[in-house]
Amino acid sequence: MSTEALVDQIRAIAEQYPERESAIMPALHIAQERYGWLPPEALCEVADALELTPAYCKAVASFYDMYHLRPTGRHLVEVCTNVACALVGAQQVVEAFEAELGLRAGETTEDGEVTLRAVECAGGCGYAPVVVVDHRYREPVRPENVPAIVEGLRRAP
Repeated sequence: MSTEALVDQIRAIAEQYPERESAIMPALHIAQERYGWLPPEALCEVADALELTPAYCKAVASFYDMYHLRPTGRHLVEVCTNVACALVGAQQVVEAFEAELGLRAGETTEDGEVTLRAVECAGGCGYAPVVVVDHRYREPVRPENVPAIVEGLRRAP
């Protein structure tokens, strides 16, 4: 998709809202789908399409966990660390992933395959702790489940 096509698509979505600022979240989703993350040029394209500042777009994108301001690996593992998940062992799940992948939360494996993130809320409090793997929920996840999850990622095409 060209930059012009992206801007046109965002403007079409913005027409569905009473205020252009209201279209910021779907616009960021569209840009992230195109790039795989939200590099500065994507934020500028969204800003241009919605007649906003890039700073405003970055502020929104940095507030929500579903937007990525840095490149992510081919696989994305997100461990919810909000209160419900924290109370039933989310930190131990994060540590198990860190040990299994050889990195810290917020990093990507050297081969670019897996990014591990600790996120504020995955919205699955009733099944805590929740881990979102490539946008699919796994719940509840315990530290002893982590090696099998990582092995599955390594075997995935």
